[in-house]
Parts: sequence; C-alpha cells; structure tokens
Amino acid sequence: MNELTRLATQAARSAGAVILDGFEKPHDTSMKGRRELVTEADRASEEIIIRAIADVCPDDLIIAEETAPELAESSRVWIVDPLDGTNNYAHGYPFFAVAIALEEEGELVAGVVYDPLRDEMFVAERGRGASVNGQPMRVSANALLLESLVATGFPYDRTDDSGNNLDNLNRFIVAVRGIRRGGSAELDLVYVARGRLDGFWEQGLKTWDVSAGGLIVLEAGGVVTNFGGDAWDHRRGDVVATNGLIHAQMLQLIR
Repeated sequence: MNELTRLATQAARSAGAVILDGFEKPHDTSMKGRRELVTEADRASEEIIIRAIADVCPDDLIIAEETAPELAESSRVWIVDPLDGTNNYAHGYPFFAVAIALEEEGELVAGVVYDPLRDEMFVAERGRGASVNGQPMRVSANALLLESLVATGFPYDRTDDSGNNLDNLNRFIVAVRGIRRGGSAELDLVYVARGRLDGFWEQGLKTWDVSAGGLIVLEAGGVVTNFGGDAWDHRRGDVVATNGLIHAQMLQLIR
C-alpha cells in the first residue's frame, strides 16, 4: 500500500470512529432536497478527512460532498463521500460507509471504502488488486442471472418516470434470485467486489457515490460500465458493476 492510499485509510478510519460514536443517537439534521438529509456526522466526518488530506497534500484538490460539490480540473483530486448512506444513518439503519478515492490525471488510482459498524476496510490500488482488512478478495463466480443476488437504488427525485429506475426494477425482479436495496452505493459496490452481491446498477448518482467502490470492483476482477456498456466514466451518474459473468445479461435488461 502506497503512502497516499495509507493516508486515505487512516482518514476514513478516523472519520468512521466519529460516525460510529454518533450512531443511534439524536441528530442535528437539515435537508438538501425533498428526501435528502445531511447530519452533523456528515460534516464532522468531512472536516476530519479534508484536514487529514490537506495537512499532507496541501496543493491537491478535494471534492467532498458537503462542502465542494463542483467538479474541477486538477492533476490530483481526492473524491470524498464522508457518509454514504446518510438517510440510513439518520434512521438508525445499519448500512453506511466512508468513501475516499484518489484520481491522478483523470484516472482513478486508489479507492477506500470503510464500514465502521463492521470494521471492514475495503481498499484497491490500480493494478494491484483489492482487499478487505488486508486480505485479497475477488468477485463471485456465478454466471447465471437467475441465480444472482443483485442490488440497486433509486434517485432522491423520483418524480421523473424516465429516471426513477422502476421499469428496470420490474424487469429484474423476475430475472434474478433476489434484489437488495441497501441505501449506500459505495457499500453495494464493494459487496460486489467481495462476492456478496453478483451485480449492482443505479442511476442519478454523483462521482463521490461510485468512484472508490467502482475501482475496488475492477481491481477485484469485476466489470464496471455505464448503462450503455461503454467504458466506465466515474463522473457520470449511471453505473453497472458485476462479477463480469452476468454483465451482458444485466445490460440487456437495463434501459
């Protein structure tokens, strides 16, 4: 593990400790949209991560969900989701994570997703594989969609029929063994990488929702594309991630 990846894991673990300390306690919440919450834990986590990165890499750009949502060009960019699964967290539902990705010259080179509840640290470096708590991991070997467990999610604004994912959901329900809706895209992605899920699809996401987990899937031997099957662009809002064996089958169902 190189020093920048180590920095990301340390920052994620420190932020996760603060998040965990506040879990199932009263929260100071506000609304970013009709269904989208932000809590004091989001802000505290983000402050910890930004400070940790800025102390070591003061000239790097940091794109963090709560304080710097606008994308910009820079040779080295940190992409931070301080609390992926805020709605879960605010309701005491135990499925959320901290995610940090590192981009150099437009290419993702490292990704870290930390689940503080289960103390699971998912890590990948481009070309060096993926691991959980230091142990190598690979995607599943299931090749049949009918025997697959997949996950998805839904955008906060679900009033637009063309983007609410319900048509895709209806097609998948009869085509797979089971569907899960966890509420944290980054955790769904690393579960694909770990082999706990065979596939994941969602639209209406932001770059901080998918960058770390998407790279981890790739480094665990999986396939990640956008909905059209083209090469994955982590700055787009649509993503399909699988073990590779069911990828074409999933793309056929997604419209």
